[in-house]
Amino acid sequence: MSESEIVLVLTNAKVVLADRVITRGWLACADGAIVEVGEGRAPERGEDVEGDIIMPGLVELHTDHLEAHYMPRPKVYWDPIAAVVSYDGQIATSGITTVLDSLRVWREELVEGVDGDAALLAEAIGAARDANLLRCDHLLHLRCEIPMPSVVDEARPLIGRADVRLASLMDHTPGQRQFRDEQKLRDYYRGKNGGMTDQELDRLFARRLELQEQCGAQNHRALVELAQAHGTPLASHDDTTADHVAEAIADRVAIAEFPTTTEAAAALHAAGIRVLMGAPNLVRGGSHSGNVASRDLAASGHLDILSSDYVPQSLLMAAIAMPEIVPGIDLATAVRTVTKTPAEAVGLNDRGEITPGRRADLIRVSVARNVPVVRSAWRLGRRVA
Repeated sequence: MSESEIVLVLTNAKVVLADRVITRGWLACADGAIVEVGEGRAPERGEDVEGDIIMPGLVELHTDHLEAHYMPRPKVYWDPIAAVVSYDGQIATSGITTVLDSLRVWREELVEGVDGDAALLAEAIGAARDANLLRCDHLLHLRCEIPMPSVVDEARPLIGRADVRLASLMDHTPGQRQFRDEQKLRDYYRGKNGGMTDQELDRLFARRLELQEQCGAQNHRALVELAQAHGTPLASHDDTTADHVAEAIADRVAIAEFPTTTEAAAALHAAGIRVLMGAPNLVRGGSHSGNVASRDLAASGHLDILSSDYVPQSLLMAAIAMPEIVPGIDLATAVRTVTKTPAEAVGLNDRGEITPGRRADLIRVSVARNVPVVRSAWRLGRRVA
């Protein structure tokens, strides 16, 4: 290949492939794709990364962090396009080059929050993309709270969008799934909403139980049928029991987000459903809700995908830390959980791996005091951070 055809050459790198790590290697990219990967000294002059790690750009399937930029304080709403751009910058500097922005597709009458704004935020993401304001590749993940009366009507006009890549079926009714311990849910809402009283929480919980009884079964069926009609991959959420696992299998879900027990995770994995767990859970050493630890599922071989969930930086931290935390897991295996496997789970087979022909979505990472830092990021071979 002539030098004039090379868009990007990275040399003197620790290159993380899908199945192994090249201790000292190089790679070359042209026309937005990886064209060559090699060991030792590069045949072309390029950018010396001084022994830093080069890995695929991270692929994030579930982060609701955009909503914190759109509503930075209770009842304070930022310009939605400006919120998207601010959030995009944080995502890029966290090493994420492809992100499924998680949008809440429901309205809840007794809780303040970013509810019912999924369409507005989806349009803001599209507007920012069209104006070439974004560093990362942004796609959509529709988070559907099954018992909410409006969820099907709000999902219907969104799910046909070309940028929708995942829809999750959630049910946060008190006393089950993530919040089997009702006190954990009370603590969550006290912290999240500036101190709801016990009386307010009693009303909220009673209303949620009522809505599940009234709407849960029919909404569940309607959402599954809607997603399948549009070919949208489905995710189950907080599976806990054998019945939940059986339901996920019957719904033909592709991903099981945050199963709460070892037994559920093992059964889902055995059924060929990719198990997604929280990177903050792994970094912190346990679940904030008191459920199964990510590291335990990684150790048992039942963890397929990590998600940053509520801390964008945690995705890279978890991938780098996993080989130290979990015996038998090497860096290449850990990196797959945040690159190749999540990409494949939602049909993005053109990225997530350093190999010729894949997109040149890459990050340069150095580590100091056990904290990884993104020094540079490229999307389609173009530097974005």
